Amino acid sequence: MKTCILTTRKEHEGSALVLVLWIVVLLTVITAVLARTSRLDSRISGVSADHIRCKWASRAGLETAIAVLNDDDTSSDCLVDLWYDNDTDFNSIPLEGCTFTVQVIDESGKLNINIASFDQLITLPDMTEDIANSIIDWRDKDDKIKPGSAEAGYYINLPHPYTIRNKSFRTVRELLLVKGIDPYLLYGPEKYPQSVGIEYSEENSGWINYLTCYSFENNRNADGSERVNINSASEGKLKSDLDLNDANAKWIVQNRDDGFKSIGDLLPDKNGDTSNGASPPNLKTVLSIADKITVVDNPKLVGRVNINTAPLEVLTALLEDREDIAEDIILYRAGQLDGITSLSDLSDISSLKKSSIKKIIDLVTVRSAIFTIYSHANADQTGARSTLEAVVNRNSSPVNILYMRTGVMN
Repeated sequence: MKTCILTTRKEHEGSALVLVLWIVVLLTVITAVLARTSRLDSRISGVSADHIRCKWASRAGLETAIAVLNDDDTSSDCLVDLWYDNDTDFNSIPLEGCTFTVQVIDESGKLNINIASFDQLITLPDMTEDIANSIIDWRDKDDKIKPGSAEAGYYINLPHPYTIRNKSFRTVRELLLVKGIDPYLLYGPEKYPQSVGIEYSEENSGWINYLTCYSFENNRNADGSERVNINSASEGKLKSDLDLNDANAKWIVQNRDDGFKSIGDLLPDKNGDTSNGASPPNLKTVLSIADKITVVDNPKLVGRVNINTAPLEVLTALLEDREDIAEDIILYRAGQLDGITSLSDLSDISSLKKSSIKKIIDLVTVRSAIFTIYSHANADQTGARSTLEAVVNRNSSPVNILYMRTGVMN
């Protein structure tokens, strides 16, 4: 009897020990799961916090760039200004737990797709006649189809249809909606591979580097004063405000019956009748007053290109495929301490003849108002990143943000 009781007691003790061991194992597993979940929650919380931190760090980069633009001398802009090359304020700037890096791009150094002519567009790398016509058809108000182009019917009948704008481009990325334009053409080889079966030139770094739809200049001179409209100013005002001599002022008044369409009209191919004491201003005089005069009363002039910041491709397009002159402009501006500070400096470029200046005088400037700012922020611990892109008008007070796009990436 005793033996039976002892055996039963041992069996109960053994079962209890097994149960305890199972409970210990279960608690260990639960503890491990909870610890892992806690670490995961902590990691998620940390990444989430870093996303927020990077979002505001990228905004800090934007505000830093705006501050630098505000402090910059606006009488002329070139590629040695602090907004363009500024390691101290723009590169890997540390904040708490992250850093930001900023890049500022002058939109006035690009060709404006809302006014660019066919002859200008066709000079860009990889541009075709069909695509150039399609860009113009996208922005014009009529439904006439240019050769190789497309109008409303083409876009409506696509597998994923959309409506042609038939007015000005609102963003440069809208080019991707235009017939024949793919991401490679717009962004270049660094971001997108070539389309299968299509050969592109190696010179094309992406049309986004050559084209814009934002650029404009206030119709004012370097000191902010209103320009003199040569189509309406009196002879006395032309002499007093522009320091013109009697002969030049008289010639302007006598030859504006139909209104000058361009400042270049002040440089006629032939002087005409000068017997009455009137004579057209010479090239040097026209260049010296080019920033002080206008032929329209519009408050804004769309698409003027800053010859200090435009790349070779854009200057070549402005000059309608005269790459040799574009190279001379770049060489000349690189040799100046502050770039080309006045349009009168163009007379020092020997290859830039009167005929070429006459074509581009209404299309160029030495000042910039519209800039694209890219701000990238990176978290130190989690690797979270945030990007911000903004287009700003530096000439408004406070600075006006025309367009902004943000994104967070891991």
